[in-house]
Amino acid sequence: MKNLLITGGAGFIGSNYIIDMLKKHTNYSIVNLDILTYAGNLSNLSEIEKDSRYTFIKGSINNLELVSYILHDYKIDAIVNFAAESHVDRSILGPDIFVETNVKGTSTLLEAAREYGIEKFLQVSTDEVYGSLGDDGKFTENTHISPNSPYSASKAGADMLVRSYYKTFKFPALITRCSNNYGPYQFPEKLIPLMIKNAREDKPLPVYGTGKNIRDWIHVLDHCTAIDLVLHNGEIGGIYNIGGENEWRNIDIVKEILKLLDKPESLIKFVTDRPGHDFRYAIDPSKIKKELGWKPKYNFSDGLKETIKWYKASQKWVGDCTSGAYKNYYDKMYHGR
Repeated sequence: MKNLLITGGAGFIGSNYIIDMLKKHTNYSIVNLDILTYAGNLSNLSEIEKDSRYTFIKGSINNLELVSYILHDYKIDAIVNFAAESHVDRSILGPDIFVETNVKGTSTLLEAAREYGIEKFLQVSTDEVYGSLGDDGKFTENTHISPNSPYSASKAGADMLVRSYYKTFKFPALITRCSNNYGPYQFPEKLIPLMIKNAREDKPLPVYGTGKNIRDWIHVLDHCTAIDLVLHNGEIGGIYNIGGENEWRNIDIVKEILKLLDKPESLIKFVTDRPGHDFRYAIDPSKIKKELGWKPKYNFSDGLKETIKWYKASQKWVGDCTSGAYKNYYDKMYHGR
């Protein structure tokens, strides 16, 4: 494989993955297909946008004609599907777009890829498809699917479609399910970058409920490394859980950020919990460790400090996200190409 189609590559994880892949695989070419919703930020990719191995195409994964054109004209060998609506709160307010993008969009990609004869198709999913854990236990690849939000239900639906193509058509599919990511280029509506931003500006830090919900955190570059391994060495038809084995209560994450920024805990503001808020996620990554030799590079203490440092040094990026100025990047850099 040397020609990859990365969908949703202007988002947080997708952009980190593209940069990481071009560094690791100097003979690879990547086409990035992204419709540029609010979470798509092309400035994330400014360091490689003039690389001859990289091509950006603005468009929807629901556009079968466009996807088919890309597969044929760019001689695509493999697809990694990051494209998704991914914010739980937004899915509660408006589920339809989540079904449209996450389910129908994945279906369109699968059919185009099957028609073309793609070598591999990797579906990037989430641990949220498993639902919620109690105080004990961890999600394994055999855990029953039990999504609790329109977002996680749409991702579960997409996973089932991918699995069905493998079972029915012997389609070369792979699925990864990851825990919460953190790191550079994460849109400031998510927990860690929002808390960093508000703390630095001495604004209230909104925490749902009592803040005791627990998440398993992994650095985005550790996630990217895992996806790379699964793409190249994973067993076709396989599911691989990717987790940092690094559980934190939300309130403790917030307090740690305040501590590292030397800000008072009085900035914390507890807000009404969201409907269907899952209590705890925890991933058992034993399979990917054993079969593919993966292990996370970042410990959370260093990774969080590095992330805070990145956001402090990237105030223009943060400001452009807040003001919406990042939306003009496409017209500025790509208009007329």
